[in-house]
Formats: sequence, structure tokens, C-alpha cells
Amino acid sequence: MKTATILNLQLATDPFWVKNVVEGNLEALLSDHAYCEQKAASNAITLITLNPDRSELVTAMAALAQEEMDHFQRVHEHLLKRGFKLGWDKKDAYVNELARFMRKGGSAVEQLTERLLFAAMIEARSCERFKVLAAHIEDEELAGFYRELMASEANHYMLFIKLAKKYADGLDIDSRWKEWLEFEGTVITRYGKTQSVHG
Repeated sequence: MKTATILNLQLATDPFWVKNVVEGNLEALLSDHAYCEQKAASNAITLITLNPDRSELVTAMAALAQEEMDHFQRVHEHLLKRGFKLGWDKKDAYVNELARFMRKGGSAVEQLTERLLFAAMIEARSCERFKVLAAHIEDEELAGFYRELMASEANHYMLFIKLAKKYADGLDIDSRWKEWLEFEGTVITRYGKTQSVHG
């Protein structure tokens, strides 16, 4: 890995991940990607159920959940087109490590902003991974698909940061985001070895 600039992530994904890992098992990559989209939709719905009084958030998360499920459907179509099946979900160790970094307890505002920053972090790394896939995967159709989704993930990242700042109620979101970036920079050094979006 090397220094990155995209979305201020600390480390960039080595193209080796695409050429020597991902392309050896596209079925595993696409299956994992589909589940990433499903989990993102589920997270948006959870944010709605936990914050029904925050109308802007509810509206944004309802639209996001629909978009993520549309992405899920499209990834599934890519699976079927190549003669693959969705398969069973596998735990995302990277996301689980990020989840443990979330501050527990505190006020409702603190809990909300932590969850929003957690989501923003996942979207940021997904965006970066999609950029690498778009640039280096041999499958031209998938390259175009990941180029398109890269822009979507960047928009999702910005949405979560925007909402965190909107509902911050005096919390220093910029400072906390820097802590998230630094932590993710250490976590991601352990990944890039498996055929999964964050693996």
C-alpha cells in the first residue's frame, strides 16, 4: 500500500489486490459486494428506526436504502450473467474492526454522530476500492460498473459527513473524523488479501 489522497484516506489499495487476488475469483468478490450493498441498505433503515424525529435524516436514509438495494440487484445481475450464484454471506472483519472503534454510550447525539461517521468510513473505503477495481480489472463491463459506483459511494460518504455535522449539536466532527481516518489507516494494513470489497 502507498499514501493515498482520495477522500483523505491514509493508505491506498495496491493494484496487486485486483490482479493477483480478486480476478482469481470474481464470484467471491461479487457475492461479497452484493452483501455490502444489502448491509448498507439495512444500516440506512436502522438509522430511520432509531431517529424517526429527524426528518432530514429519515428522508435521506429512505432514498439511500432504495439506492443501495438497487445496487444489490445490479450486482446480483452481474453474478447471474457470469453463471454465478449469490452464495452465503460471510462476516466482514474490516467492518467489525471499525464497529469496535465507535464510542459507546454518551448522549443520543454522540451515538448518532458515531454511527454516521462509521458509515462514512465504510463508504469512503468502498469508494477507494471501487476506483482501484475500475482502473485495473480486466472485465470491461465490471470496470465501467465500478467506475459508476465509485461516484455513488463518494456521494454517500459526503452525505453521512453532512448529516453528522448537521446533528452534531456542538460536537467537533472534524476532529473526530481525523481520529477515524487515523484508525482506519492502521486497520486497512491488515487487508487487501482476499476476494472481498474490504478484504
